[in-house]
This record gives sequence, structure tokens and C-alpha cells, in this order.
Amino acid sequence: MNNLFIFLKKNARQYGMVIALAVAMVFFGVLTKGIFFRPVNLTNLVLQNSYVLILAVGMLLCTLTGNVDLSVGSIVCFVGAVCGVMIVDIHMNPFLVMFISLLIGAAIGMWQGFWIAFVHIPPFIATLAGMLVFRGLGQVILQGQTKAPFPKEFQIIASGYIPDLFGGLTLGKTTVHLFSIVIGLLIVTFIIVNEINKRKKQKEYNFDLLPYGIWILKLAAIAVVLMAFTIVFALYRGLPNILIVLGILIVGYQFVASKTVQGRHIYALGGNAKAAKLSGVKTEWVMFWIYTNMAVLAAMAALVFAARLNAATPKAGQSFEMDAIAACYVGGSAVSGGIGTIIGAVVGGLFIGVLNNGMSIMGVSTDWQQAIKGFVLLAAVAFDLTSKMKNSR
Repeated sequence: MNNLFIFLKKNARQYGMVIALAVAMVFFGVLTKGIFFRPVNLTNLVLQNSYVLILAVGMLLCTLTGNVDLSVGSIVCFVGAVCGVMIVDIHMNPFLVMFISLLIGAAIGMWQGFWIAFVHIPPFIATLAGMLVFRGLGQVILQGQTKAPFPKEFQIIASGYIPDLFGGLTLGKTTVHLFSIVIGLLIVTFIIVNEINKRKKQKEYNFDLLPYGIWILKLAAIAVVLMAFTIVFALYRGLPNILIVLGILIVGYQFVASKTVQGRHIYALGGNAKAAKLSGVKTEWVMFWIYTNMAVLAAMAALVFAARLNAATPKAGQSFEMDAIAACYVGGSAVSGGIGTIIGAVVGGLFIGVLNNGMSIMGVSTDWQQAIKGFVLLAAVAFDLTSKMKNSR
């Protein structure tokens, strides 16, 4: 028990938010008398927050440099508007429109990245300008109208489910999605094998290891939680398509951030920009690609949001940047930069989503929901600064 306490104390930043997420889910599960944990609600929780999680993945890279991107909500509006015109008015192929939309996002990111990286305009100012420009352009394109509906091929991004290749198993009035359970088992197996190999490498290089009992407990907890959620999804309609997309994004970006030279350069830039530049890091190009990447992910979020809403509206993307920024800081990203993980940002986004969902079920007004999220963000940043002050003593 003492070893567990010491471990949690040393890794408060890494595991504190995961514990807080679990506590919040149990809390709302109890207060809503189990409604929160119903398969349909947990599925909707993922679908409703998918675009925020996509934005949080990109925003984490921005916060690692000690900056943010205020334009992502407006980019969602602008790309959604262009997408609506191309599909609803011009009747272009939906898949071609998706590709063009991502290219538009890349062009926007390069435009903003140029001003930030090479003209040295502060990211806050450059993206604030982008927020105004692209919100205005989105409204000009739509002219106050809503473009709808979209074809089913487009909607399937955000509202489709993986088909059951095994035909499903009927238990009374419930049909269990067997293929989803198989996918869940494969994911759990992959994670366990990866953790075993990771521990072997740490042992070879004489790194500090988790006590064996705590390590086993950690693996068991991961396996139980993942399989529990997989079964919940399987009892409804299976794994949503967007969940698979999110999984690929999270794994891919986590690998880039933690295992590649490019990822190390981003952390080095956030830790000390001058030292990174003197060490040979091309800091201007790092900033350029970070903001290009952010806009591409904002375009992807625009596609997901438009597909879920089945419409392109002038109000799309409002406050999305605030939710993405909050997800990163609540998930453990440092205000000064250099600290944070993709997983942490996703957990932070899920925590905010759980708060929204749970309070909505309980009938809490949106005004109070906004206020409570503000207090949560303030507490997360205060915790970060307090931890730094303690460590510097």
C-alpha cells in the first residue's frame, strides 16, 4: 500500500487525471441511477466529443511550445461551410470533398504557420486574426443559411458503426456485437504485449521500474476498463467508426510525440527555445509544421462535426478552441510548455465531456455547466503552477 502511495505521489500529473475521470464517471453513474452507464449514453458521449478530442490532439502540440491556437473553431466553421457548398449545392463526390477539405485545412495552417514561424508574429495574435478572418469567411460563404442534408456516405464518418462480420449474438432482446468484442480483445492483447516489451527494455537499461505488483495491477486495470467499455459498445450497435479514427490518431500522434526526433524537437522547443535552436533544432520549421498540422486536424474536426450535425451552419465551431485548450491543460499540459502528453489531452477532453454529459442528464443548466468547467480549468492550471513551485524549492 505504501509503494502504491509513493508511486501515485511521484506520478500525480500522469495518473491524477485518469483517477479524476474514473471518479467523475462513478459519481455521475450513482447520481443518475445508472443512466450514465447505459450503452446508448456512453456511445453518445464518444460521438458528442469526437471533434473536441481531434482538436485536443493537435492543440497539445501547440501547448507544448507554450502557445495555443485560437482559430480552430473558426476553421471548423469555414471548412464546414465550403464542404456544405461543394456537397449540397454543387453535388460533388463526398469522398473528393473530404480530401479537398483536408487540403484547405493544410493551406490555412501553412498560411498561419508562415506568419508565426518566419515573420515571428506571436501565435496568440496570428491565430486571433485567423479566428476573425475564417469565422467571417464562413459566414460570407453560407450567407446566414444552413446547408443540408448530407448524403449517407458523408454522414457515416461520425454516425456509422463497424459492421459485425460474425452476425451478432442474440441474448433475449439484446444483440451482442461480437466483432467489436474481438477488436477489444486484440487491442488489450496489443497493449499488454507492448507493456511487457517496454518493461524488458527498461530493465535492460537499468531504468526505475514500477514495483511488480503495482505493474500487474496497472495492466489488469487497463484490461478490465477497456473490455468493460468494449462490451458496453457491443451491447448497443458496436464500435462507432469515429472511435476507430480517434484510436488511430491517438496512437499515431503519441508515437510521433514520444518516439521520434520530431517529437523530441517539439518538447525541446517548449522547454527552452534558445537552447533548442543552439542545439541544431530548426525551431521555425517546427512551429510552421505544428500550426499546419493543427489546421489539418481542425478541418478533420469540421468534417466530423458537419457529418454528425448533418448540416453546415454559420454557428459551427463556436467555443471549440476553448474546449480543446481546456482539454490540454486539464489533462496535464504545462502553461509554460515542454510538458504534456497526447493521452493526457484526450483524458482531459473526456473528463470535460463527462462533466457536460453527466450534468445534462441531471438537468443542470448550460450556464452552470460553463461556470463549473471554468473552475475545473482554473484548478488544473493552479495545480500545475503549485507543483512547479514545490519542485523548484
